[in-house]
Amino acid sequence: GGVGGVGGVGGVGRDVGKDSGRTPSGEAGNEGVAEPLPLVLSDGIGCDGFVWKYLERALRGERRIVHWHYRGHGRTPEPHDRQRVSMADLADDLACVMDAAGVKRAVLAGHSMGVQVCLETYRRYRDRVAGMVFMCGAYGHPLRTFRGRRTLEAALPWIAFGVNRAPHLIQAVWRNLVPTRLAFALAARTEINAELVQLEDFMPYLEHIARVDLPLFLDMLAHAGRHSAKDILPTIAVPALIVAGERDHMTPLALSEEMHALIPGSKLLIVEDGSHTAPIERPQLVNEAVARFLHEVETTRVGERPLPVTFRK
Repeated sequence: GGVGGVGGVGGVGRDVGKDSGRTPSGEAGNEGVAEPLPLVLSDGIGCDGFVWKYLERALRGERRIVHWHYRGHGRTPEPHDRQRVSMADLADDLACVMDAAGVKRAVLAGHSMGVQVCLETYRRYRDRVAGMVFMCGAYGHPLRTFRGRRTLEAALPWIAFGVNRAPHLIQAVWRNLVPTRLAFALAARTEINAELVQLEDFMPYLEHIARVDLPLFLDMLAHAGRHSAKDILPTIAVPALIVAGERDHMTPLALSEEMHALIPGSKLLIVEDGSHTAPIERPQLVNEAVARFLHEVETTRVGERPLPVTFRK
């Protein structure tokens, strides 16, 4: 499908890549810095980077950061072929972004569905992955584990059917209802930790998801729901850090613990009272853990596998 241009801080936008000949939109910092390892950020579905706010701010001065947008998200336009929104398609897009940004090898970080994208990228381009950071996300089938039930998986086809019957009307309602304090209050009561999340940090998510095309969003969500990368977890041969929210209802803690058990030498940080937005709830804790992990990635010898570690803060 058609995807947009890559831009950079101090760089130049350009159109290259797979499929229709264009790549997704990305933002690259610290152009031209060969070391330390670049960090590539992959969002959750419906997101355009709100969860990376504090991490980007903490790390931008010390390493190159490439943050890109999925098809139909942020600065990337909707694809020409609207069926091309699978995890494999997004992994290919990520590789194209790295090509366009001149990044041969990097540490990949993903939030929520971005974890699946990172894992699929490792499956397809493992030589380009130096390490991985998994934030509040699982290896696959997220619709089966939402709030510990399979309700969303069963309901999604009916939701999609309803949206496709009156897409313009429902999109209009969606765009007016979602980016409001009412929606924030609902999220605070059901998903996020309102005592830790600031309104100004979460509203950009609501404002962005309200602009995403709903049928496209639902198609991508369905692909994510069918996808699994569990089979590759025991084969991961690069350092991996898993960040889990203790009170994450979208990605229950047990899934992060399962990933930790299956990935050799991985580290698991459990954020006390953290939800699905733990990186903006306890940013200093998460930022320090990621910075420490990145340093370890750069000092770990090739083929060396540290012992698994779990720490709760």
